[in-house]
Amino acid sequence: MSSDLAPRAGGPVAWPGDDDNRYKAVQGKLRALGSALDDAALELESLRRSMQANATRTEGVARDIENADLDAKFVEVTNLVSVALGGAAVEVKHLGATAQETANLTHETRRTHSKLYGALDTIRSNRREKTPRPGFFNR
Repeated sequence: MSSDLAPRAGGPVAWPGDDDNRYKAVQGKLRALGSALDDAALELESLRRSMQANATRTEGVARDIENADLDAKFVEVTNLVSVALGGAAVEVKHLGATAQETANLTHETRRTHSKLYGALDTIRSNRREKTPRPGFFNR
């Protein structure tokens, strides 16, 4: 069993917040968020498989310790590690499902945003004259 909990080079990045609510900027932000969530879901699934494999291996080690007639406390401690890894794998599975669900909702939001505002952006982008911002006539 190995533990590589060191941060990776492509690790978490602070999400930059800004006030840029232009159509293309929002589409870009939604695309980036959806992609990051898809990647996170894949990484979490990989982590879950690794944790589950380690839990199974640890259970085997506990059996080997017991068969070697070593002190029972080592068997118990090793079994506890196996159970903890198995429980953590289940929670990582839930987290991965949540990340994938959020990614799907983000992609759906991007499509809806495109459907609602894409044509308006095309019209506004191709005019030479300035046009009022959305909501200007709602006053």
